[in-house]
Amino acid sequence: MTRVITVPASPRIRNNKAPQRRNIMTVRSQKRSSPKLSSMLGTSAFAALLFCSGVAALVYQVLWIKQLSLVVGVEVYSISIAVSAFFAGLALGGFLIARRADRLKNPLFTYALLEAGIALLGVTATLLLGHAAPLFTAMQAHVGLLAWILPFLIVGFPAFLMGGTLPIALCSRSMASGAAARTGGLIYAMNTFGGIAGILACSFIFLPQFGVIGTGFAAASLNLIAAVIALVMSRTPRNTSAISPSIQQSDLPRQATLAIVLYSLAGGIALGYEVIWSQAIVQFITTRSFAFSIVLATYLAGLALGSWLYARYADKITNPWGTFGLLIAAAGMVALLEIACLGIWQLRIQATIGELAFSIFGNQFARMCSRFLVAAIGIVFLPTLLLGAAFPAALRLILGKNRIGRDIGIVLALNTAGGIAGTLLTGFILVPKLGLVRTLGILAISAGAVGVIAVLRGLRDDKRMTWMAITISVAALVIVIVTPTDRLARLLTTTRGGGKLISYEESEAGTVAVVQQGTGTNSFNRLYVHGISNSGDAMPSLRYMRLQAFLPLMLHNGISHSALVVGFGTGITAGALLEYPHLSRRVCAELLPAVVSAGKFFRGNFGASHNPELQIRIRDGRRELMRSADRYDLITLEPPPPSAAGVVNLYSRDFYQLAAKRLEPNGIFAQWLPIATQNDEDTRSLVRSFLDVFPTATLWTTELHEMLLIGSLAPMELNVDNISQNFEQPSVKAALEEVGISSPAALLATWVTGREGLEHYADGAPPVTDNRPRIEYSSWVRPDEISRVLPELLALRTEPPLIGGNFVLSSSLSIERENLMTFYSAGLDAYKGDRQAWAHDIGDVLKKDPTNPYYRWSVGEK
Repeated sequence: MTRVITVPASPRIRNNKAPQRRNIMTVRSQKRSSPKLSSMLGTSAFAALLFCSGVAALVYQVLWIKQLSLVVGVEVYSISIAVSAFFAGLALGGFLIARRADRLKNPLFTYALLEAGIALLGVTATLLLGHAAPLFTAMQAHVGLLAWILPFLIVGFPAFLMGGTLPIALCSRSMASGAAARTGGLIYAMNTFGGIAGILACSFIFLPQFGVIGTGFAAASLNLIAAVIALVMSRTPRNTSAISPSIQQSDLPRQATLAIVLYSLAGGIALGYEVIWSQAIVQFITTRSFAFSIVLATYLAGLALGSWLYARYADKITNPWGTFGLLIAAAGMVALLEIACLGIWQLRIQATIGELAFSIFGNQFARMCSRFLVAAIGIVFLPTLLLGAAFPAALRLILGKNRIGRDIGIVLALNTAGGIAGTLLTGFILVPKLGLVRTLGILAISAGAVGVIAVLRGLRDDKRMTWMAITISVAALVIVIVTPTDRLARLLTTTRGGGKLISYEESEAGTVAVVQQGTGTNSFNRLYVHGISNSGDAMPSLRYMRLQAFLPLMLHNGISHSALVVGFGTGITAGALLEYPHLSRRVCAELLPAVVSAGKFFRGNFGASHNPELQIRIRDGRRELMRSADRYDLITLEPPPPSAAGVVNLYSRDFYQLAAKRLEPNGIFAQWLPIATQNDEDTRSLVRSFLDVFPTATLWTTELHEMLLIGSLAPMELNVDNISQNFEQPSVKAALEEVGISSPAALLATWVTGREGLEHYADGAPPVTDNRPRIEYSSWVRPDEISRVLPELLALRTEPPLIGGNFVLSSSLSIERENLMTFYSAGLDAYKGDRQAWAHDIGDVLKKDPTNPYYRWSVGEK
């Protein structure tokens, strides 16, 4: 700082009076700028605090939902109840902690304590959830519904503290009367921007790099950073002139009560939109976790940006009631209009933007993520922008000068409670009864009603806003009437390359559709779950799914009496069990009842969906193995690909350890191994997980794009006499001949390698575990990756270690293997675009085995 000299002026000093005056002005200028600089630094630190807190909160939410699915199961009812525990904790914390917020002399110190508490309880919850599944299962068996106390307590306590952070943060800011809406909107926006970073960081950085437990510690670190910032800021003197330290707790004014009720209803409606969007948007994205993260980030971005924009102009709005009402009504109408207008144009825009991203970054991952973003913006962004602006608008109507903390706590608590109710009502009652389009219509009309009530409560002489609200509500009603109820069903066939819609069902757990595709003799039905293909009944699918059941059963050393199939799908694998005579207990665990209902539309499953000899248990496979003590001679899995969100835990080492405990002595475990849905390094990790559990491990090729891992805790012999005897059972032989397996030699020709070859392939690869679900977050599949993976696996081929047999079988086996490998070469020729090589190879195959239905199907013959 410049010093001012006050000694008597000498001639020399007199001559320097002008510079001296400039120095005095400099001092005064610096003194004036110091508070401004301090204020700027304080604001930046406060923004960083809110941002870190928002990041951590969303990381916990994503992480705990993932962990809860392993504790309570992934059935829609179970996971909804578990997630409600998290939001109930937020609501309760917001309500109770905020009641004392206005009395706090140093809110930031309290905020620091809350963040430190969240860090401690957050890490504790993450660690407990990782080991809670066995305890929850045992509690369910002994105390029934009381077992739900466990997940409620584990996630409820840290969520309780989280609920109190926003009211405390708002109370820590000095504000003049009427500035609560602006300040609250900005705080909410910054906190939500942190949430956006959290949801993206969780899927793109934390979980892939640190795993589940490491991600919990990363989130806790952010809480501690926020706590340190708040602690440092709490030591700065606070201007309390705008907020009285003596708070009189009074009842809410009637105006505030009505606004809270309307905003709570709006919260329920908004979460209802989210239920609809989650099912409607999958037709334009995939089931990868990245896609859902981008959609959720877009949802939060709309909320944050809307809140920020409204906060900037909050003080200039003369009719807050009318503005609030129009925002809620317009959000409903826009949400409905966007679904009504969806079409092929959306895919074209996605493709264009995707190609642009690819040209800039040269990366397939960037291409797909940009396509997901376009889909999210087109369906989710604009309505959430309006809903985000409604938050500070509601605060202006509700918050009192001396009860800011208490009032915002009530707002957040009741809005969260409304969201829970809206989610459950929409997902479990409205969608199953009315379908997605009609449910969205009801939500939009309800939003219009909320908007009209709010506008009428505003300035009585503002007829313009009144008519605008009425017009929006009528427009929503008209859109509901003119939009076909099967709008999304029709859209499915458009976005998935055409075909004839055979069946379509919307339920609380998602959409299930059957579409007829192909032409002529190659016509087949395809199953779509959540808008994503889950195989069909074309010849390649028939082949690998029948082998999924028959092959391990015929390898079993002894007579197989029991078998479990995880995943019904088209019913072909489960149906194959019905054709195996020795089985006395056949069980299938399937998550979605609608999938089982759709089974009647697929050929080749022997009526599995309605055959009483097959027990179909509506339960996810992991919970089935945990809850039931039943043991099986065979457990065979046919879940969706491991890259799909939430599926990787059916491919983890932890799951294999659980399944191994449910095998009978000499029991066999079979895992479907798709080789076209993930990159080679991910396939190696899948194999590593399998090898870590099953001492006996073998690999078989069931179709060009599929392989089968078969393992056991006991030695497994390839006894030719036993296999031949099992094959010759009339029902088994007939079923296998239909898919090109006409003899024991043809069956054994699908052998690839044993444990030694698999160890070589998986050498150095990290296993997939519940804590490290790396494949779910791996990079996008490289184009034509099968051209790389299939040769790598086929290079492992060894001669099957047969016990017994004769020269005739050996000769036949050699011919069958050679022909199958030539057929695979033809497939690789097709991927390379080498038509001449393909024609040569497929010609050789058909010349040696002209009646094989599998080979004939590939050239369009029946």
